[in-house]
Amino acid sequence: MGALDRQVSVEDFRTLARRRLPKSVFEFIDGGAGQELTLKANRSDFEKIRILPRVLTDVSHPNVSTTLWSETLPTPLVISPMGSCALVRPGADIAIARAATARSIPYTLSTMATASIEGMARAVQGPLWFQLYVLKDFDFNRQLVRRAEEFGYSTLVVTVDLQAGGKREKDLRNGISIPLRPSARHLWEGMLHPGWSLRLLRGGLPQFENVRGYLGDNSAGLTIAARVGGSLHAGFDWDDFRQIRDWWKGRLLVKGVLHPGDASRLVAAGADGIWVSNHGGRQLDGAVSSIDALPAIRQALGAQIPILIDSGIRTGTDIVKAK
Repeated sequence: MGALDRQVSVEDFRTLARRRLPKSVFEFIDGGAGQELTLKANRSDFEKIRILPRVLTDVSHPNVSTTLWSETLPTPLVISPMGSCALVRPGADIAIARAATARSIPYTLSTMATASIEGMARAVQGPLWFQLYVLKDFDFNRQLVRRAEEFGYSTLVVTVDLQAGGKREKDLRNGISIPLRPSARHLWEGMLHPGWSLRLLRGGLPQFENVRGYLGDNSAGLTIAARVGGSLHAGFDWDDFRQIRDWWKGRLLVKGVLHPGDASRLVAAGADGIWVSNHGGRQLDGAVSSIDALPAIRQALGAQIPILIDSGIRTGTDIVKAK
């Protein structure tokens, strides 16, 4: 039995990742914004919820399937968009997507993925969604949406909580960036983790494949959040959202919503569903946890509008609590 086979929980995998990855890379994945108050609340607020079970109920045929837009999914799971996955292992985006779609779990490709829209669609057979960060150049935004449409992505996920990069203090201290700009610290960390270093050398330095040539400043020491943040559309507003809604003829989710008033207004403006999220506590430190925001948003939208949630979920029990 290999090391991966002995991991039985998300926390087990987190502990293993801490050992196997350079400190800078692990803290980029594991850390949050500011003092990490929201990051911590995402977990602690789930832990405060208690379940009141009922007994003498037939559970001999458990069914964890769910319905989303009249489609039946085998589990109540969607893979959230993730950027910079190749920092962990080259080809990680496609590996995750293949594992998910083999089980009919939708995979959401991030604008800032280290796999391209086209490459992912060619490599993976299964349900693919595309997540859009709204950038300053609306012609480029339109190109991204067209590329996703052309290559068969079924759902567009528009992120609305990233009009500026979050202040991730660990990343600022560690100087983690894409493209990687080796420093004495990073070289030392790489020497301590030779397996990671060799894979990176063989696979090549990761790039933001969907925005190659767009992000501009490749200055040494510029963190990932700073590079991405400098290209985001800080003035993203309701008129811009309606324009994106007009571009996309398929299903559209809005990700990064915490306020029930915003959720209601977005549905009125054409959103087909709401994704309750605080970006995993990586954007606005001090924001409410996703699970704390969920009840008011459900009350505002009623039972018919699909709602997804991320941030803080670690176990199947957490999914039951969110349900």
